[in-house]
Amino acid sequence: MKITKQQFEKIKHVFPKSRGSVQIDHFTMINILLYVVENGCKWRALPKDFGNWHTVYMRYVVMYMRMLR
Repeated sequence: MKITKQQFEKIKHVFPKSRGSVQIDHFTMINILLYVVENGCKWRALPKDFGNWHTVYMRYVVMYMRMLR
């Protein structure tokens, strides 16, 4: 399952502005999270085309901790 750019345009206003050098944008991060939920995989088992699993995981932690504040 993936969302399209058009679908993301409708929800992008709920995400905080990215700061610093962001390697993974919100659109890509949403699609990664959908992949994890759909496939039930561990962070370490992410396909290589998503990038380094630790980078993805840390982006998840930082992005969603900010949203919870």
